[in-house]
Amino acid sequence: MAHLKIRVYPDPILKKIAAPLTDFGPKSQKLFEDMIETMYLDDGVGLAAPQVGASVRVLIASPTAKPGEEQVIVNPEILEESGREVDQEGCLSVPGLAVKVARAKKIRLRYQDRQGNSHEVLLKDFPARVIQHEMDHLNGILLIDRVPFDERQTLLAGYKVL
Repeated sequence: MAHLKIRVYPDPILKKIAAPLTDFGPKSQKLFEDMIETMYLDDGVGLAAPQVGASVRVLIASPTAKPGEEQVIVNPEILEESGREVDQEGCLSVPGLAVKVARAKKIRLRYQDRQGNSHEVLLKDFPARVIQHEMDHLNGILLIDRVPFDERQTLLAGYKVL
C-alpha cells in the first residue's frame, strides 16, 4: 500500500468529471487499498479518486473513521433523495476551510463494490452526507462551489495553497 498525494485546490483534476470504472483487476484493487490507507493517514472520513489524481468514479467512505469499516464505492448513482440538512463540512482538497453546506438528509444509492457487484442501499444523516460530498468530487464539484459566490470570494481571498 502507498500513501498517495492529495490533490488540492486549484488542481485542474478536481474540476473534471470522472469516468466510470470498468476494470476491477489488480490495478484497481491497488488503487482501492492505497486510497483507504491515504484516507486514514490524512484523517478523512471519505476520499474520492480524483483527489489522488485518478479520474475514475471511485470513492472510499468511512463515516465512523474506524479502519475496517470503510466501504469501496464504485460508479455510484443517487436514485432518490429526501429531506434537507445544513451542516459544516471540510475537505482534504481544500485544507483549512470549513463551510456550511445543504445536503439531502436521506439518499438511496446504487453502486458497485470492489469486485464489481451491484448494491442498492438507503443512507441517512452523516453517512449520506459523506457520500454526497465524495460524489461531488466525481462530478468536478468542490466544497467551495456549494457556497454563494460572495462567500466563496471571501473564503478564497484568505486561502493559501499548501
